Amino acid sequence: MANGEYPKDLKYTKDHEWAKQGGASIQVGVTWHAQDALGSVVYVELPKVGTEVKAGAQFGVIESTKAVSELYAPLSGKVSKVNDAVVSNPALVNEAPYGGGWLIEIEGASAAEWDALLDVDTYVKSLG
Repeated sequence: MANGEYPKDLKYTKDHEWAKQGGASIQVGVTWHAQDALGSVVYVELPKVGTEVKAGAQFGVIESTKAVSELYAPLSGKVSKVNDAVVSNPALVNEAPYGGGWLIEIEGASAAEWDALLDVDTYVKSLG
């Protein structure tokens, strides 16, 4: 994926998280724009499996050489999987924000919340 490109099969939030539907769970990560604005990611704090998250509420922290930022859940549900690889190697967020740099998976999200997320065109327009 080239710099600044945004996959069309994902949904996005105004807080620069992405969501990808895959069976019963939805994978969540940060967008190319977010990791680029942060710079080199040096630390990621994620919730434990089984944690209930609420759409728009903080679920973790991402720290770079420039700043510390909160991570916000795009959807409500239960954390079904955590990417331990990104906790032990935070640079994955920079290297592959849509691949190995994913953060968590959520189960039990509602279709209405999914439909309320931004499509790629709306997200890109929001970047100005």
